[in-house]
This record gives sequence, structure tokens and C-alpha cells, in this order.
Amino acid sequence: MTREPEFAFIKTAACRDARVNNCPEVATNVPGIVALRDSDQPDTIVTMTAAQWTDLTAAVKAGEYDLSA
Repeated sequence: MTREPEFAFIKTAACRDARVNNCPEVATNVPGIVALRDSDQPDTIVTMTAAQWTDLTAAVKAGEYDLSA
């Protein structure tokens, strides 16, 4: 059985306010892996390679996932 690495998740600065809940959290402490989770569902973790993370963040910045359109 493969053991999952110990991720050290952090929240964005906007989510560090105790009045804000349900925030995305990111862990980059495991070399080559970026892990994401929702603070309301911490047992569900999505992992990707660093290259996939770079592609995802570039697409988000470019507006490819703009839900307001």
C-alpha cells in the first residue's frame, strides 16, 4: 500500500480571516507535487505535477475558466 505524503496546506491571504470559510488550500512542500483541497472537505485532495500546476494557473490567469462569461 502506498502512503500519501504529508502535505502542509496553506490558505490564500484572503482566507486567513476567521470570518471567511470554505477556502481553497494549496500544498507545495512535497517536491514535484502540488496538492489542492477545499477547507470544508479536507479529506478530498487533488494532486498534480508542478508542470500541470503551471499550466492550470496560466489558464486561470488568461481567463479560460471565467465563470462570469
